[in-house]
Amino acid sequence: MASEAPPFWWEEPDWRALALAPLSAIYALIAGRRMRSAAREKVEAPVLCVGNFTVGGTGKTPVAIALAGQARRMQLNPGFLSRGHGGSFAQPHVVDPHHDAAKHVGDEPLLLAEHAPVAVTPNRAAGARLLLEKHGCDFLIMDDGFQSARIHIDYALVVVDARYGVGNGRVIPGGPLRAGIVDQLVFTTALLKMGEGLAADAVVRQAARAGRPIFEAYTRPSSTAGLADKRFLAFAGIGHPDKFFDTVREAGGEVALARSFPDHHFYGEDELAELATTARRAGLGLITTAKDAARLRHDAAPADFLRQLDVLEIDTVFDPGHVPERIIEETLDAWRQRKLRG
Repeated sequence: MASEAPPFWWEEPDWRALALAPLSAIYALIAGRRMRSAAREKVEAPVLCVGNFTVGGTGKTPVAIALAGQARRMQLNPGFLSRGHGGSFAQPHVVDPHHDAAKHVGDEPLLLAEHAPVAVTPNRAAGARLLLEKHGCDFLIMDDGFQSARIHIDYALVVVDARYGVGNGRVIPGGPLRAGIVDQLVFTTALLKMGEGLAADAVVRQAARAGRPIFEAYTRPSSTAGLADKRFLAFAGIGHPDKFFDTVREAGGEVALARSFPDHHFYGEDELAELATTARRAGLGLITTAKDAARLRHDAAPADFLRQLDVLEIDTVFDPGHVPERIIEETLDAWRQRKLRG
């Protein structure tokens, strides 16, 4: 979504942010009131939310996947709750990674479904019941949904990108914030700073002053095999595609050409043909993100295009490494306290 967002959202506030300030104030008022006063339904399992303060990509999905892996190592049976960007199911639906299309369930749920059951629905309480009753899940991870205020959250981990921070610090439509920082910090359990950079330092200090733990993590390629010294046409339809291009370079590949598309973009046949032709004429390989690849695989991209496509898979690495276990344990503790209080 960030690639669809106005570029000025990620720059110092200017006349556009100022002109939109009255609308931002109204949006912030409504969003803050909803977060404070909504009746959050309590479900019969611990709920860990991986969210963010802003629209756009901060790396939530790889973080959610890493935490699900930690939950399994602790003998839990995790399940994911997702709204599913662009999803079309009217009722809660458990993603079938072998048959569902990205246009029906969303691209991120397809990635998540490779690691644990995923219920896609705006009604996260109904999705939770489906995972508990039909799939035996005993630990729920919400990928996004921090501001939705539909379900009681036992632990809210808010991910902030170190390179982009909270942009110009203004609320929609004058900036990328989904609600005021103070309103969101009230419901934040801990902050996770992703990657390197200084843009998140101000909000990190604000969270620290509010007494919230600050964790750090970064992403790295799952494997660099076959990438070193190879020249690519790299393309991505994600929130901040420049981060993907940098990761290709870090993995040893050369980004000779780069193509950016809107977040969650569904590629047309003409676009794929243009990418393939351009790469072939320039003697380049094609490479994209795991999220883009999920859309392509599940929306019937031509087989010959998929065969020539490299996919850069990434892992989330926490520093220090015991942080995921701490987050899971504290989520369980909060859930036990909730149960005792009735």
